[in-house]
Amino acid sequence: MNDPHILGTVRIDKLLLQYSIPAIIGMTITSLYNIIDSIFIGHGVGPMGIAGLAITFPLMNLVVAFCTMVSAGGSTISSIRLGQKDLDGATEVLSNTLMFCLVNAFVFGSLSFLFLDDILRFFGASNETLPYARDFMQVILLGTPITYIMIGLNNIMRATGYPKKAMLTSMVTVVCNLILAPIFIFQFDWGIRGAATATVISQFIGMVWVVSHFLQKTSTIRLHRDFWKMKKHIIGSILSIGMSPFLMNVTACVIVIIVNNSLQQYGGDMAIGAYGIINRLLVLYVMIVLGLTMGMQPIVGYNFGAQKHDRVKATLRLTILAGVCITSTGFLICELFPNAISALFTSDDELIGIASRGVRIAVAIFPLVGAQIVISNFFQSIGKAKISIFLSLTRQLLYLLPGLLIFPHYFDLDGIWMSMPVSDFFAFLTAAVALWIYIKKWKN
Repeated sequence: MNDPHILGTVRIDKLLLQYSIPAIIGMTITSLYNIIDSIFIGHGVGPMGIAGLAITFPLMNLVVAFCTMVSAGGSTISSIRLGQKDLDGATEVLSNTLMFCLVNAFVFGSLSFLFLDDILRFFGASNETLPYARDFMQVILLGTPITYIMIGLNNIMRATGYPKKAMLTSMVTVVCNLILAPIFIFQFDWGIRGAATATVISQFIGMVWVVSHFLQKTSTIRLHRDFWKMKKHIIGSILSIGMSPFLMNVTACVIVIIVNNSLQQYGGDMAIGAYGIINRLLVLYVMIVLGLTMGMQPIVGYNFGAQKHDRVKATLRLTILAGVCITSTGFLICELFPNAISALFTSDDELIGIASRGVRIAVAIFPLVGAQIVISNFFQSIGKAKISIFLSLTRQLLYLLPGLLIFPHYFDLDGIWMSMPVSDFFAFLTAAVALWIYIKKWKN
């Protein structure tokens, strides 16, 4: 079942299960780690620890943005090359992805580390939350080369026929994280810096696992001695396709900066802490849907490259249905049990109250988010970078940003939460119209 050519022959539902379940498990485990890590910080450091962690979200989004730009582009191109029976081309993509990850990690990590305090202040840090945010991000930034290699090559591993191995990467790193984090936070009394240290050490173990896979002769594609040679046309293709998730994460960074500063104005550090809780909860379901799209990506990419369009459309329909079911589950849980899930993160009654009200407003249109994410990633999977970029930007810039600037003036803190479901609704409509137009042209 590691033969990538089964992507063009085996039943779609069976393939989607085979490829997406490992990715979903991996993404879920990673998200659960983030939630559990926040719980450790909330109870081991306190409400200001959660608020300090929330301040780091924009910078963490930037870390992910540069990494995803390379890994998403590399994995998409490698799966299309395999669909075209171009094994040498897929191998070249692997090498270029590795080197591009390293270059991005060193440049971005170094610059962010040098200007860290100024960056965090700009992101909304107060005198109380800055020390926590700084302690966390200093460790994370030192580990960016490790993070980039692990994520970048793990996505290519999944796209080239090894979804279960890719899932194990996430499982190994998360299990190590869950073991190390409470030891460093509570036993060694390292506080929030201990949580970051546990993350970097765990990712190093995952990186060793992924690199060893691509050094084995049994791998479909593997690293060669001249892996360090970068080619302009491959880097250009990676940038073209990876620009969509990159811009999505960059705009998410901009939005979170505005959210944090608005929360500081209308609710103070406690409101920022509440957003940290809400963000962790919603990201769990978004990551599950993204895991689903990771399973969709090699199937769509291969069959698109092989000109098997009926299989491409069947994969898209099934993935949209599954995505909506996932986010609908999140909607029901957050609406029915907001106090219980907020209390997992903290025992502070004020923080629980703010987070509970915020999450119920924020998920009002959440079932539609699953479809919007799948459609956007579908265009990325078939190499339609411009459409994917447009859909990635619509929610953040066209809809969410105006809402964040207008609604708080009329509804105070509730206006910040209200802007989220409103933007989700209009982003879904835009994605649905774009898909309808594309399919109509495709039929013609």
